[in-house]
Amino acid sequence: MEARLKFQRARDFQQELQTRVEERLAALGRSRYGSLRLYLKTAVLILWGVGSFTGLLFSEYWWQAVPLAISLGLAIAALGFNVGHDGNHGASSRSKGVNRAMGAMFDLLGGSSYVWRFKHNVLHHSYPNVEGLDDDIDLGALCRLSPHQPHRPFHRLQHLYMWPLYSLVGPKWQLWDDFVAVARGRVGESSFDRPKGIDLAVFVGGKIAFFSWALVLPALLHPLWQVLLFYAIVSAVEGLALSVVFQLAHTTDETESYSQEETGAAVGKEWAVHQVETTANFARHNRLLTWYVGGLNHQIEHHLFPRISHIHLPAIADIVEQVCREHGIRYRVYPTMTKAIASHYRWLRDLGKPPEGAAA
Repeated sequence: MEARLKFQRARDFQQELQTRVEERLAALGRSRYGSLRLYLKTAVLILWGVGSFTGLLFSEYWWQAVPLAISLGLAIAALGFNVGHDGNHGASSRSKGVNRAMGAMFDLLGGSSYVWRFKHNVLHHSYPNVEGLDDDIDLGALCRLSPHQPHRPFHRLQHLYMWPLYSLVGPKWQLWDDFVAVARGRVGESSFDRPKGIDLAVFVGGKIAFFSWALVLPALLHPLWQVLLFYAIVSAVEGLALSVVFQLAHTTDETESYSQEETGAAVGKEWAVHQVETTANFARHNRLLTWYVGGLNHQIEHHLFPRISHIHLPAIADIVEQVCREHGIRYRVYPTMTKAIASHYRWLRDLGKPPEGAAA
């Protein structure tokens, strides 16, 4: 990808963060990688997913199948948050092979770990909330997530219609996005090398494995319309969970958004400062939520230290907040998930209004 933004070379803020966080991890006797806790958690989540799928596969009544489908959707999202995410960031283990194996959870669940590493690790983590570079805030004409995106009349209702549409993220990723990205060799405006060799084998094998367990196997035991109906239910739950957690971290009425001309060297900004400005935490002290979303409610810490396993993020949050305060950098955090959802709702509503000076 051709570089279009360069952040300030001085990294005083980032270096102090690095030093203080390393001191905290050393004091706790932890490395930055996942430990036995992560592997035990992975086993629990896999058992949850396999148990939900097995129960759903052999269900005979709708009142059994519906709660199991919801459970499976939540389990799939949790496996993505906790297992695939850490693995694809290289945070699960010192071993590259272990990280790739954990990251391949995405392929087993219908997404491509190869495409995701470029889309997420390279584009989103380098340029969060920068229009034209962060593909995660580009939903096309359907939704306006940045003030630098064009406004359309129907955006007036996006704060209402986007919530059910978030549930389509799963099948869109599984059935469309990855294939289009690989066929074009592009994600949004940015080109990348198409997968080949082992990466291509994992891409193709992952898609075959996913469609086999998600659609083919159930179709051997149930009518096709039932299989498609429950695939839709599972996907809706998964997509809603994935979408909401991401949106609360970056697209709220308190996080910053930029055009390519307004950030980076144009304003002499340090990369780490940009990460904090465009990101928000939520419900940091909710231990159950933190466990379920893989620490992604500590999104500031994750963006500053993407190669630190999520199991360590709560332990460094107070250090990060303190260093931000010392440097005069606003550390955005919503005390509850409900308040973060309300903020995202306001952001959708406000961006749905015609920009000032636009023709009526």
